[in-house]
Amino acid sequence: MCGIAGLIVPTGQTPDEAILDRLAEALAHRGPDGRGRYLRGNVGLIQNRLSIIDLQGGRQPILDADGRAIVANGEIYNYRELRDQLDGISFTTASDSEPPLHLYARDGENFADQLRGMYALAIHDPLRDVVVLARDPFGVKPLYLAQGSWGIAFASEAQALIKAGLVTARVTPQARAELLQLQFTCGEETIFAGVSRVPAGATLVIEAGRIRLARLRPALPRGGSRGGGADSLLDQLDRVLTDSVDLHQRADVPYGMFLSGGIDSSVLLALMARLNPRPVLAYTAGFPGSAAHDERAHARALARQVGAEHIEVEFTEADFWRLLPQVAAAMDDPAADYACLPTFKLAVRAGQDVKIILSGEGGDELFGGYGRYRKVMRPWPLCKRMRRKGIFDKLDVLQPMPGWRDRYAQSEAACCAVPGRTRLQAAQAMDCTDWLANDLLIKADRCLMANAIEGRVPFLDPVVADFAFSLADRWKVRHGQGKHLLRLWLDKAMPAARPFDAKRGFTVPVGPWMAARPAIGALVAAQAGIAEIAVPGRVEKLFADAGDKTAFARWSLLFYALWHQTHILGVAAHGDAFETLSAR
Repeated sequence: MCGIAGLIVPTGQTPDEAILDRLAEALAHRGPDGRGRYLRGNVGLIQNRLSIIDLQGGRQPILDADGRAIVANGEIYNYRELRDQLDGISFTTASDSEPPLHLYARDGENFADQLRGMYALAIHDPLRDVVVLARDPFGVKPLYLAQGSWGIAFASEAQALIKAGLVTARVTPQARAELLQLQFTCGEETIFAGVSRVPAGATLVIEAGRIRLARLRPALPRGGSRGGGADSLLDQLDRVLTDSVDLHQRADVPYGMFLSGGIDSSVLLALMARLNPRPVLAYTAGFPGSAAHDERAHARALARQVGAEHIEVEFTEADFWRLLPQVAAAMDDPAADYACLPTFKLAVRAGQDVKIILSGEGGDELFGGYGRYRKVMRPWPLCKRMRRKGIFDKLDVLQPMPGWRDRYAQSEAACCAVPGRTRLQAAQAMDCTDWLANDLLIKADRCLMANAIEGRVPFLDPVVADFAFSLADRWKVRHGQGKHLLRLWLDKAMPAARPFDAKRGFTVPVGPWMAARPAIGALVAAQAGIAEIAVPGRVEKLFADAGDKTAFARWSLLFYALWHQTHILGVAAHGDAFETLSAR
C-alpha cells in the first residue's frame, strides 16, 4: 500500500522536481516506510511506500531490462501465480508490483485483465513514449488526474494535486450538491474543479499530451443467473470465499480484521480463524453511554468461540468532537458518512499491532444485503425504483441545488440498460458504481491510510464478484432478508453468529451528540462554505431542532463546514471541532 503520483510535462521539458517534492510530501502519510523517485525525459514519478510484501527488496520504482518503470499503490494478490506464468522472466524483486510491469511488456494495454487485486498503478514506457495508468475494477484504490498548460499529473489523493500547486482549490457546485444531498459525489468529476477520478477498471494511455481510454474492465458480469441447488452453491461459495480470504492474507507483516458482528465480518472471522494457525486479531467499535446499538458483546462472543484476540475500542462523544476535524482533513474526496468516525479510531488502535486490516465492504452490494433491494424486487405495482432521497429535501435550509440527481440518474440508466440483468442486479450494479466506490471505499481508504494501515476487502475480488452477482435473485433475497446464501453458509460455519436474526443497522449517535452542544449551530452557519449555500437564518434553526429526522442534515452541514474550512480555505485542523471552526 502506498501513495503514488506523477507529472508528465510537454515534450522537450523536464518535470519540476520541486513539484514532485510537494506531491510526495502531501502523500507522506500513505507511505512512511520509504520514498522513491523516477525521472526520465518529460516524465517524473514518485512513490511513498508502506512496506507489506518484500520488505527489503520491493522498493519502487521497479524497472525492467528495457527501461520501463512502474510505481503502484495496492496489492496484486495473485502475484505468485503470475510469476509462474511469466516464463523466462528474470525478476529483480519478490514484490507483488513487479509482475504487472512484465505483463505490460508482454500483453500491452491488456495487461491488467489478469490482475487479481486492488491497485492504482502507473507505467512509463520510454520505448513507446507513453505513460499507462490502471485502476482496479471496483475502484478500491484511488487515483486522480489533473491537466493544465504545465502538462498532466496524477496522484493517489486529490489534495496532493492542490498542495503541489497544480490545481486551485475551488468547489464544483454540482458535486457539492451531490455531497450534501447524497453524502457522496458521483461519476468521474470530483468536488474540486479541475480534478477528476480515473474511472474504476480503466486503463488509460497518456501520449503526446493526450489521455486515451484503452480498456475498461468491468467489475461485474453482465447478468444472468447461476443455477444449482443449495448444497452445490454452498460448496462453490465456500471454495470461492476461502480462496479469496487466503489470497488477501498474503503479506510479510501482521494483519487483523474489523469485526462488527454483522454477517459480512462474521464470515471473514470464520474464514480467517479456519486459515490461520495463530489467533485472529479482531477490532470492534462500541458507543458507551449512548442509545446506539452496541455490537461489542456479540462480537466478543464470536471472537471467543474461534479463539480470536478481541480488542474493543470505545468511541465517545468526546472522541466525536476531538477527531472530527482530523477525519474531515483526511477525507479530501469527501463522503459525509458518519461511519468514518469509528473507522478512523479503529485504525488508530489497530496501527499499534498490524499494518493490514481485512474488512467486509462489498458484501451487501454483491450478495443483496440492503433493505432497498427488497423494494426493487416487489412485483408490479408494488416495486419501487432504488431512488435515493435528498438529505435536504423539503427542509428549506439550502438554496436551490438543481441538477444534483443528474449524474446519479445517468448511472442508474447505464446499469439498467445492460441486457440480461434483473431489477435486483441493476440495483446492485448502481450501488457498486457510486455508493460503494465513492463513499464506502473512499471512507475506508482515507481513514486507514491516514494511519498508515492497508485495508483489504476480500468480498471485492473478481472471482467472488462473478460468483455472487450471478446468483439467482432467490439466493440473495428471500423471506424478507438479504444475503440468503451467505446466511446459509454462516449458519453452517458459525451458528453462534445467528445469521437469520433480524439485522440491526450500524449507527453512530451523532444526532444526540450534536443536540447536546447546540452552540455548534451558530459556528456552522458562520462558515463561508455554509453561508454561500444556505438560506439566511435557517441553519441555526435546523441545529436548534434536536429531532432524529434532521440529524443527518445537521451532520452533513457540520462535516461540510469542517471539510470546506480545511480543503478550500486551507485552515489546518486545530483542536476539536469548535476550535477548528472558530479559527480564521
